[in-house]
Amino acid sequence: MTLNVSRRSALLGLGSAISLGGASLAVAAAPGEKRLVVVLLRGALDGLAAVAPYGDADFIGQRGVLAPVMPGQPGGLLDLGGFYGLHPALAGMHGLYQANELLVLHAIAGATRSRSHFEAQDNLEFGTPDHANGPRMTSGWLNRVATGLAPTSHAELAFAVGSVVPLMLRGPAPTGTWLPATATHPGTDLYARIAALHRPDAITGRAIRDGLRDRGFSEAVLAGAEAPRTTANSFPALAEAAGRLLADPKGPRIAALELGGWDTHAAQAPRLAGVLGQLDRGLIGLKTGLGVAWAQTVVLVMTEFGRTVRANGTNGTDHGTAGVAFALGGAVAGGKVRATWPGHATPKLVEARDLAPTADLRALAKGVLVGHLGLAGGQLGTIFPGSGDAAPMAGLLRG
Repeated sequence: MTLNVSRRSALLGLGSAISLGGASLAVAAAPGEKRLVVVLLRGALDGLAAVAPYGDADFIGQRGVLAPVMPGQPGGLLDLGGFYGLHPALAGMHGLYQANELLVLHAIAGATRSRSHFEAQDNLEFGTPDHANGPRMTSGWLNRVATGLAPTSHAELAFAVGSVVPLMLRGPAPTGTWLPATATHPGTDLYARIAALHRPDAITGRAIRDGLRDRGFSEAVLAGAEAPRTTANSFPALAEAAGRLLADPKGPRIAALELGGWDTHAAQAPRLAGVLGQLDRGLIGLKTGLGVAWAQTVVLVMTEFGRTVRANGTNGTDHGTAGVAFALGGAVAGGKVRATWPGHATPKLVEARDLAPTADLRALAKGVLVGHLGLAGGQLGTIFPGSGDAAPMAGLLRG
């Protein structure tokens, strides 16, 4: 993937926003050699599938048809030390874990308890407990991070590619945009969802099904029993491009990436395997693109909320509460799972259905901002208003 710089923006301006299929990228300038990448998984990743607590005595029974294959068996979990296991599609991340470059944070959630994607994503990106009813924010928390840093010499190479800037990186910094031609086609997952929506209709359902079949969609995908192939490895391509941008000595230092496809209400097992593979290849691509700069990088992977412990009637999961987050990079003190585990016995679940949260995503981000980017503790109240109850996490970084 070749990116040509054709625009320049002002100091601390947005660096890049690329959109391909269900993935997008935005980059901003910042001082120094430390890099920060935030990956937002839109649609609510099922953290219990991504990192299964197979050692919890109540987990397998509660999980039912979505219970994972145990470590050591064909297609089984990738063990993380005897209690947790990574989904088998995350082999690259497992390698990072073994190299002490991946930290797993489980039973974690944002400040909001809304099960609405829109509200939860807005609150996560604005960095507020309740954006609608709290202080009205006009910028995202990552944009406020950039404006809170010292002046930078990297603005000369700031540029924007794409049509949409993530809320977390919107703010007073001016942006320019360029939209690659490959971004004009929706991802295959969207087509499959349209087919599922119209399936019961005798007229439109058949017409859409026939049209998609002509475009190469299989009967299994059209019936909702199999996940569609995603668009030409778009997220891995974007992630590696982001790594190269961040690795440039005069390039940007802060990036936000998005990956959709996590709202697995039906046929979760095959659908999730595909998008987890995209995430895994993307994160390894990001490391490849960064090269030696990986040693000075922290990547935060987060989603708006988790999903229900038990499967629904269509072998999927519904909107939940706590889930999983990841911190990875050469600057991360990885090789462990960090969690105050709440358990899966029904009385311990939120409303008898969701994993209970015992950690806050804002505390995770704060720990990185202070320990990695060197922001002062007094700046955190501006970046995350109303977050006094979420103290910065310690022990996230090497040294």
